Amino acid sequence: MSFSFIGMMAGAGLVVKLVMAALVVFSVLSWWIVIRKQLLFSRARNASEEFLARFWESKTLQHAFEAAKEYTCSPEAAVFVSGYSELRKISTARASQAAPGNLQSQLATMDNMKRAVRKAQIMEYDRLGKSLSFLATTGSATPFIGLFGTVWGILTSFQGIGERGSASLAVVAPGISEALVATAAGLAVAIPAVVFYNYYANKLTIFESDIDNFSADFLNVIERDILSRG
Repeated sequence: MSFSFIGMMAGAGLVVKLVMAALVVFSVLSWWIVIRKQLLFSRARNASEEFLARFWESKTLQHAFEAAKEYTCSPEAAVFVSGYSELRKISTARASQAAPGNLQSQLATMDNMKRAVRKAQIMEYDRLGKSLSFLATTGSATPFIGLFGTVWGILTSFQGIGERGSASLAVVAPGISEALVATAAGLAVAIPAVVFYNYYANKLTIFESDIDNFSADFLNVIERDILSRG
């Protein structure tokens, strides 16, 4: 019997083959997520840096709003667009009233803006963190999937020993080696998934902190503007 990987898989039992097929699926999906996350986080970081630079250079919120629409990958831009859109809706509604709102009513609009900004924050958290849970699941589940294939393969090998009535190394080694490959494969899938999950989870935490800081700054700008006009 060939002791190459392909040879061992060809001679493995049905259950071990199914286990290996499942591990291949987990591996392909995990690496697909890793690549997509790398591209997404890179685009989001670059877009956010450019948007923030233009935001603080803008003389009016309208100018910042026009700039924000150019950076669809930036989470800060998405939060700003949501909050500013809500502000414009409120301003339009107040402009249609016969009497202008007093300072208290204007400050009350901050509650609406805060809800709009918070909703946008949550949506951006979900967008950036989407599919990361699959990496965590892969990292925790695939070693046990591989171990199941190993245990099943060893049981099959011992059944073969009983049928042949011999426990020599030549009889035991092929079946045991085929079974152990499943454990090795499970670890090979799990280790990169765990490493990249922790890596991207840390990046996501940084993104969330940056989004929160920008949201606070943006709301402060609006509140100061309302107080100055009041």
